[in-house]
Amino acid sequence: MSEHVYRVVELVGSSKDSIDDAIRNGISEASKSLKDMRWYEVTGTRGEIIDGQLGHFQVYLKVGFTLEDSRA
Repeated sequence: MSEHVYRVVELVGSSKDSIDDAIRNGISEASKSLKDMRWYEVTGTRGEIIDGQLGHFQVYLKVGFTLEDSRA
């Protein structure tokens, strides 16, 4: 069994449509600059209210990715 070391970053994903879309948007954007993402954890949710109506869903995420093996 191989051993893994992870680095964790915190993100906020947002969407006008749903919490699920906010998660997907956050992960999708992070994947453009982070390699080897392995897991995520939702640490909080909140939203924006505009003129008494729901504006955006916002989801706080921790994303773990493996560190590159410098021995390779």
